[in-house]
Amino acid sequence: MKMSQLVGRRIKEVPKDAKTRSHQFLIRGGYIRPVSAGIYSILPLGKRVIDKIERIIREEMNSIDGQEILMPVVLPAELWQESGRYDSVGAELLRFRDRNDKPMLLAMTHEECVTALVRTEVTSYKQLPVMLYQLQTKYRDEARPRAGLIRTREFTMKDAYSFHVDQQDLEAYYKRAHAAYERIFRRIGLNNVLSIESNSGMMGGKISHEFMAVCDCGEDTIFASPDRSYRANREIAVAAWKFDREPALPLEKVPTPHSKTIEEVAELLHVGKEKTAKAVFYQDLRDGTLIFALVRGDFEVNETKLANLLGVPEFKFADDDVIRGAGAVPGFAGPVGIDGKKVRIVLDRSVAESSNLVTGANEEGFHFVNFNADRDLAGSEYTVGDIVCVRAGDPCPKTGEPLEMMRGIEVGNIFQLGTKYSADMNCNYLDRDGKSRPMVMGCYGIGVGRAMASVIEYSSDDYGPIWPMSIAPYQVEICALDPQKPGVRDAAEKLYGELLALGVETLFDDRGEKAGSMFSDADLAGIPLRLVISPKTLADAQAEYKRRGEKESRRIALAGAAETVAGDVADAMKQYR
Repeated sequence: MKMSQLVGRRIKEVPKDAKTRSHQFLIRGGYIRPVSAGIYSILPLGKRVIDKIERIIREEMNSIDGQEILMPVVLPAELWQESGRYDSVGAELLRFRDRNDKPMLLAMTHEECVTALVRTEVTSYKQLPVMLYQLQTKYRDEARPRAGLIRTREFTMKDAYSFHVDQQDLEAYYKRAHAAYERIFRRIGLNNVLSIESNSGMMGGKISHEFMAVCDCGEDTIFASPDRSYRANREIAVAAWKFDREPALPLEKVPTPHSKTIEEVAELLHVGKEKTAKAVFYQDLRDGTLIFALVRGDFEVNETKLANLLGVPEFKFADDDVIRGAGAVPGFAGPVGIDGKKVRIVLDRSVAESSNLVTGANEEGFHFVNFNADRDLAGSEYTVGDIVCVRAGDPCPKTGEPLEMMRGIEVGNIFQLGTKYSADMNCNYLDRDGKSRPMVMGCYGIGVGRAMASVIEYSSDDYGPIWPMSIAPYQVEICALDPQKPGVRDAAEKLYGELLALGVETLFDDRGEKAGSMFSDADLAGIPLRLVISPKTLADAQAEYKRRGEKESRRIALAGAAETVAGDVADAMKQYR
């Protein structure tokens, strides 16, 4: 491809709304263009990168017996009503009615659709296991799209779905899929991806893993042990906390005027925050039930853990009137005297297993000291569980070493769904005895555009992307300096033809721009190898040869240059196979 014909101009200025490096370079380099918030057109350079990522994904999915299909983006609401997700998923699912007033939706994921498909095509254990996958457009009506392709509304995803006779068969296949994902990310140049335990969320199922590209701009928080034997998303991460028990002292109500926050109460009573209990109130959005969560004052409530413990899909913070209606006083709330039959009281282990804590007395200007849950809530109904966020430095549950906290971009996920969808949607098979059983399912997703952006976050410098050879839009770029000077254009054209004849993907900057502008554009293109032909190099029958990201260049003879470069490309590609 000649640069003079390439659609997608380079931009010198950093877009004002682009905060991450990948967003900036994808816009500046002419890879993508915004259409609306979270919606982008992909330009030729970007499409070439995406096509290569998709090719690698297809190869690895085919290697684990995947069969490619294509399902529609627009789906009838009745499929999601069968699974129960039509009403449980929030506003991120875009719902609408067609001209016949039939409720429809734009698919953000395809579990329902593929389950409905398989129940018509697979009927016997003899046909199982089977895995179907697609590369398809999805739409998620994000409230706050951000960071370019990292969090969008419309995106391309590889989603795969496997169907099995039992859990054991699923678990065996799950390992194969996990290994395939590791190969995919290695082959596209993401060597900083961690597989971590995660929360299944709206997808359902009990076991799931996220593949996180570690980078500072990531929106997810990861905790890992120093040896990486333990890795988990903040949503489900646990720690080996130990809570000291002391002899219980008498419960006493003390005045705490004008002291509502944990910090104010701790300072007033001359105790550490770890000797206090923090009250947080929520309401179940299904029926309005009040949820009273109590954690030690030096911890924060982990709302995902709380939701999983109670089986509550969605809740909100309770307002003060609701809290007062339950007999608690905002700012001075505590569990003593609260009716556990009317309010769902949840104590974190940090409260249940500690002694002599400070907690609210449900009276304006007063707190209790020496609260002990087992004694002071005797006869009350409450639940105990782990509902707090892990912190950097907390002890690892496997090694006991301090946990490290990192940021990451979720580039893929895999789930053991079990029979969540097949049971509700009657996706059954006949076993050896002719008995009908629900299929056991798994699902496996990769965000293609997000993966491309993540590569830039991992592999770039101040000037632009440094593309791995496996997914670079072109493998080599030829820069012709002063092409109007005798022989320069002819030499560059000749080299361009030789490289193409050898199958080397080549971008030829034939525009005759000044050197600074040409090299700036080349950095934004991020092509792995660069050849510069100028009157100076031509005088010696040579070209300047440089690898993207390296400061030093070298001279090579024009005669045989194409063969030299083709050999370097072939060698570089070996590490991505």
